[in-house]
Amino acid sequence: MAAWPFKVRKATAARLVGLVALATFLNYADRGNLATAAPLLKGEFQLNNTELGILLSAFFWTYIPAQLMSGWLIDRYGAWRILAVGLALWSLATILLGVAGGFALLLLLRLLLGLGESVTFPAEAKLMAQQLPATRLGAANAWVTVGQALGPSAGIFIGGLVMASYGWRAMFLLFGLISLLWLILWTRTQTPKPLVEEGVALPSPSFADIARQRSLWGACLGHFCCNYALYFMFSWLPLYLVENQGLSVTAMARFGGLLYLGYAVSAVVSGWAADQMIASGASVDRVRKTVIVLGNLGLGLCLAAPALGSTAISLAALFASGLMFGMITPVLYAIGQTLAGPTAAGKWAGMQNAVANFAGIIGPITTGWIVDATGSFAWAFISVGVITLAGIIGWAFIIPRIAPVAWPARGNSG
Repeated sequence: MAAWPFKVRKATAARLVGLVALATFLNYADRGNLATAAPLLKGEFQLNNTELGILLSAFFWTYIPAQLMSGWLIDRYGAWRILAVGLALWSLATILLGVAGGFALLLLLRLLLGLGESVTFPAEAKLMAQQLPATRLGAANAWVTVGQALGPSAGIFIGGLVMASYGWRAMFLLFGLISLLWLILWTRTQTPKPLVEEGVALPSPSFADIARQRSLWGACLGHFCCNYALYFMFSWLPLYLVENQGLSVTAMARFGGLLYLGYAVSAVVSGWAADQMIASGASVDRVRKTVIVLGNLGLGLCLAAPALGSTAISLAALFASGLMFGMITPVLYAIGQTLAGPTAAGKWAGMQNAVANFAGIIGPITTGWIVDATGSFAWAFISVGVITLAGIIGWAFIIPRIAPVAWPARGNSG
């Protein structure tokens, strides 16, 4: 069993990972509820696909720039505290979405939701890089990915059933109130002290130091392409299944829930297997790059397949894409945490997520425009498949080696 280089009890680490995974679950359930509500909300407010794409995209208008602010706040005030503030803010926004009365208010609340959720991944990256050794990052990030997968699964399955029985407003109110309960567990958990290897406090590199790293931009490109695919699914899957494949709201909820469940199971297997290979002597660089390149290749092909038009092929390929997402995601997060190291993980994650989440602005609007212009989802699926394959360039060729960056000795907290 791998040694723990930091002075932290395994029980404390396990509780931390569990709470972080639960926060991620709530994050993705709440941000995805608008897509689940789209089949009903679109008709009630008489929205076209482009307008719906704007609402889906608006989340990222605040989520992206706030990533950098979050990284700075986390370094200054601590990841534990900032994560709690962010979750309280996005829970409130989710509850208020349930009483929104028009396009303008929906847009405003999506902006508030993005602001609150922006703290999640920088805070989680900082906590994990501080508390966990490299040989355990795969499994830990796998459980975060389980939260990321089961959040949409619960959102689309439970939310769809609630929506079918009580309407879309009840769904937002339910999930917003549930999210607030997480704060009780978080505030009753002892705040872990920042732990640094060998007890030596290292200064945090500046944003400029991080921006000079070639590996950052390779990770940003790869992450952007993966996010483009994820947000395509996240934003448009419910509407595609109902309007193009003829599924009922209940059938859509069941299929979507099954897809994201496959995503979660695949993530656990992928993260565990990668850690085992590294613990057995394989290099971190070779294992992480092999897994993420093969995952991107499989995902790109799966997402292009529905363009063939057959319902059976489309549903099978979409389910397989969930397995590919699960294969990729734990490794994606572990790569950034490994490159940044404990001192830079919060800022690095903030910068990487800021760039990568431009996919959340571009993707939903572009997809809505393509569907309106062509009258079908075929070219939308082809485009997302090609973009996913382009991510291989970042992971395989721009990142020279997946290993901790040697930060300048003058690093500061800037």
